[in-house]
Amino acid sequence: MPDFEVYQSPFSWRYGSKPMRQLWSENNKRITWRKVWVILAEVQSEFGLVTPEQVADLKGHMNDIDMVRSTEIEAEIQHDLMAELKTFAEQCPLGGRILHLGATSMDIEDNADVIRLRESLTLIQQELGQLLLVFCDLIEKWADTPLMAFTHLQPAEPSTLGYRFAMYAQDLLADYQALQTMRDELRGKGFKGAVGTRASYSELIGTGRLDEFETRLSEKLGIKFFPITSQTYPRRQDYLVVSLLAGLGACLYKMAFDFRFLQTPSVGELSEPFSDKQVGSSAMPFKRNPIRSEKINSLGRYLAQLPRLAWDNAAHSLLERTLDDSANRRVMLPEACLALEEMLRSAYAILKKLNINEHAIERNLSIYAPFAGTEKIMMAAVKAGADRQAMHENLRSHAMLAWQEIQAGNPNPLLESICLDKEIRHYLNETEIRTLLDTREHIGDSPTRARSMAISILEILNKK
Repeated sequence: MPDFEVYQSPFSWRYGSKPMRQLWSENNKRITWRKVWVILAEVQSEFGLVTPEQVADLKGHMNDIDMVRSTEIEAEIQHDLMAELKTFAEQCPLGGRILHLGATSMDIEDNADVIRLRESLTLIQQELGQLLLVFCDLIEKWADTPLMAFTHLQPAEPSTLGYRFAMYAQDLLADYQALQTMRDELRGKGFKGAVGTRASYSELIGTGRLDEFETRLSEKLGIKFFPITSQTYPRRQDYLVVSLLAGLGACLYKMAFDFRFLQTPSVGELSEPFSDKQVGSSAMPFKRNPIRSEKINSLGRYLAQLPRLAWDNAAHSLLERTLDDSANRRVMLPEACLALEEMLRSAYAILKKLNINEHAIERNLSIYAPFAGTEKIMMAAVKAGADRQAMHENLRSHAMLAWQEIQAGNPNPLLESICLDKEIRHYLNETEIRTLLDTREHIGDSPTRARSMAISILEILNKK
């Protein structure tokens, strides 16, 4: 339980999963630093700089994090990594003497950050994969169910519910693949010293063996290294990662915003799950607010701002490095991952138990779908010899009068009104008119393409 007597970030206990919070915890950061130090010592042992006994001593104390001692030292020296280094060295009578040999702080920190970023992208991709599987089920189940599609938030033409789900899923699938690419291409700084020249390591092992040295470190850490760095890896990489996360957040944001619109009583086609004891409002007991969708939108707005911060860090990293990115990266990197993860978890909770009101879908279709058939009436009449402009104006008049009736709360009179129009009946008989205005089949090949998207998702998920 967090200490609620002091400020706690909502990401420390409210948003995100326990594995993600643990991954970005201070404890895990320091363990990861120590793992990098140990691997550095292991490779240095292979090159004859460190004894196996010293490496064994370091390994034996790698997980002995002592935050009390480390913070005591940091209070004196004002350098958190050096404080952890001194704490680790104190615990290792043999290995402590050679700890951090040839390294600068960012040889440790930047590689550790990339390790944690890669693990974060793995967690995010796994959760996105689970969400995509839910979409596959929804697409398959509702691919043929007609509904009213909206453009400009106005009723347009029919589509299907499964096709709408496929629209969201297509974007999310692209992000799933982009996450895999980004994870595979993440690079650490490697071990290049204070300004990236590898001068300190050259002094230890000679210039001729530097590539071999870094290659071995890359293999043992399991990450690629940039060939060229300054004191840090290029902060452009942070910008690309955070932008990718924000882009995925945008897809979730759109979906959640759509669901909020569709849950309004005037539409009422979808609604997020609402538990028996859930409270919608402290003042209005009847309220069933879409709180999960609203949370997705709220966190999405926050996430959308972080690429700007990452851009500034990349653009303002003057010459070989400045420290003005350090403090905000402590917040930006973990919270970008945690915010997006919470959005994914909320989206999964919505979709897994999404309420679909087929009666409302049918009602809206019966009210608005006939308008979409007016274009078909116009084209058929013109083919039969009517003047296109005159027919367009005639049908527009019928449509405007029908809208007035609907707004007054009356049934849509468009079908009967057009059937009684003598000018239109001159070109089309009543049976033809009724057939053309029955737009339930006016959905093209959307069911087929929606199902194809579900198949593509399953194929890609199964390849991983």
